Amino acid sequence: MDSIRGYGANLVVTGERYANALAAREEWTARTGALAFDQLETLPRQGTVGLEFEAQCPQLDTLLVAVGGGGLIGGISAWYAGRTQIMGVEPAAAPMLTSALEAGRPLDAEAGGIAADSLAPRRVGELMFPIAQAHVNRVVLVADDAIQDTQQVLWKVLRLVSEPGGGAAFAVVLTGQYQPKPSERVGVLMCGGNTTAVNFKGAASA
Repeated sequence: MDSIRGYGANLVVTGERYANALAAREEWTARTGALAFDQLETLPRQGTVGLEFEAQCPQLDTLLVAVGGGGLIGGISAWYAGRTQIMGVEPAAAPMLTSALEAGRPLDAEAGGIAADSLAPRRVGELMFPIAQAHVNRVVLVADDAIQDTQQVLWKVLRLVSEPGGGAAFAVVLTGQYQPKPSERVGVLMCGGNTTAVNFKGAASA
């Protein structure tokens, strides 16, 4: 929070549950016109990540994308619209999209774990949900230990510092939860910037 305020932002912390913060955000966006992750103006802009993937690798077979509120995977899967297999990856401690797909609608789910700062909003967006139903082929849950191990592998092998949310998608490959076919072209989206010495231990041990 200090970092956010350090950039000159007016940060308001309200309520004890996600629903309280969501209500406050909806009131604020309605009053000011500010944008949130679950808006028509936001989803297409996040979909440009899919455009970039397709431009760099037009023959991509599968794309792994970490899921929090779902705006990113919603925009990307809308861009591909079934042309490429889209797999969502969620922390086992924060199964928002998994719970929503099982229930047939977005609903509050448990939200915690090592990637809570970026992948645990308690509920996926209403606008992205029908897109996910139509175009996300599968959602995989990954354990906190696997996410942390992936952070260390990314650092030791690629010298890439990744936050837990950024490492989640690659974790399903390292753990074997997703095993690509020999000729399959797989893309992994590395995203996020919530990296601290507390949640990233790879650099300290290298």
